[in-house]
Amino acid sequence: MNRARPIRTAVLLLAMGAASPGLAQTCGTGDFDGWLRGIRQEAAAAGVSERGLAGLDGVRFDPSIVKRDRGQGVFAQSFLEFAGRMVAKYRLDQGAKLMRQHAATFGRIEQQYGVPAPVITAFWGLETDFGANQGEFPTLTALATLAYDCRRPDLFRTQLVDALRIIDRGDLSPAEMTGAWAGEIGQMQFSPSDYLRYAVDADGDGRRDLRHDTADALASAANLLANAGWRRGEPWLEEVRVPQQLPWDQAGLTIRHPRSQWAAWGVAGRDGPLPADALPAALVLPMGRNGPAFLAYPNFDAFLDWNQSLVYATTAAYFATRLAGAPPVSKGRGAEAMSSAEVKALQRLLANLGYDVGKADGVIGSGTRAAVRDVQIKLGLPADAWPTAELLRRLGG
Repeated sequence: MNRARPIRTAVLLLAMGAASPGLAQTCGTGDFDGWLRGIRQEAAAAGVSERGLAGLDGVRFDPSIVKRDRGQGVFAQSFLEFAGRMVAKYRLDQGAKLMRQHAATFGRIEQQYGVPAPVITAFWGLETDFGANQGEFPTLTALATLAYDCRRPDLFRTQLVDALRIIDRGDLSPAEMTGAWAGEIGQMQFSPSDYLRYAVDADGDGRRDLRHDTADALASAANLLANAGWRRGEPWLEEVRVPQQLPWDQAGLTIRHPRSQWAAWGVAGRDGPLPADALPAALVLPMGRNGPAFLAYPNFDAFLDWNQSLVYATTAAYFATRLAGAPPVSKGRGAEAMSSAEVKALQRLLANLGYDVGKADGVIGSGTRAAVRDVQIKLGLPADAWPTAELLRRLGG
C-alpha cells in the first residue's frame, strides 16, 4: 500500500553543494545517467561506501513509475467502500490465525513496545496480505525515477540515499531490494527512511531484514508506532452511536473532549452507555453524521502517522478492532456518497471561494473536509465536514 505519510527523517544535508551534477540537473529533463552520477557523488560525500553505492549499478529511469504516481485514486473511495474491500473475511481469518501462530513473538513485542498484536496485524494484512504481496518493483529504480521526476524530487532523493545506506549497513543486498512502485520495502512496506530509522533486529541474527524475517518486520512496526506516541494499554478506536442532534462542529480529529462530554451530548457505545470518564476522544465521522461513527482516542494518532489518509487510517484502526473482537461496523443511517465528478466540482467551487483544497481530484482529504465544515457553518447546515449534493447545489454547482 503506497502510504502518503510524512517522512520522519530530516532531509539529508548533501555535502557536494551547488556544483554537484545531481544538484545542477533540472528535474525530469536532460541526461538521467549524468544526474545519477551526481547522486552517486552526493551519497559518497554523505558517507555511503562502495558496498552501498553498488546499488546504483544498472538503475534506470522507468516512465511507468511516473504514470503510476500520477494515477493514484484508491483513496477516492468512501470509508465503507474501502473498509468493505480491505477488511475481508479471509484477512480476518488469516490475521487471527497468524496472531495465534506468532503469539510468543507478539507477546514479547507488546511487553517491549506496548503495541498489541491486533494493531500490528492489521497493518501487516493491509500492507502486504501478511507478507505475501510485497511488490516486485526494483526499489532503487523506482526511487531514482521519482527523485528525477519533478513532482516530489526532494522527498525521493532522500529516500534513494537512505536506501543506499540500508545496503551499506548490510540489511539487504541490491538484488533483495524489491517492493512497491513508490519504493516501500518489506512486509510492512516501510519507506527507506523509516526502514533506516525504525527497523530492529528482533531475532538477533545481525540483520534488520523486513522482507524475509517476520519477527523483524513485526517488531519494527511496533517500534515505529511506539515512536509515533503509542500509549500502552489504551484503546485506539471505538464505534459509537450518535443522536440525530449534536453540536456537529465539535466532530473532527482536531477536537477532543472527555468521554463524559460525549456521553452528555448523547453519544453512546455500540452496546450501551459510554464510560463517563476523562479519557479524551475525538468524534470521527468518515462519511458524515449519517454514516459510521467512531470515537478516536490518542492512540489513533499513530494510525494517522502511518498514513495521513483518514480513509486508510480509520480502516486500519477498524480492522484492528475487528481482530480484537469487535463486531462489523454499522452503516449508520445511510450516508450520502457523492460521485468523484461531483466532489471535483465541489472542490473547484471551494477553491474559487478561496479555500485551499489542493488539486480538484475527487478525494475528500483534510483540506476539503475543513473547507466543507467552514461553508456548512456559514450556511447554517450541520457542520459534519461531509460534502453532499445539497451543499453542491447551495454553492451553485
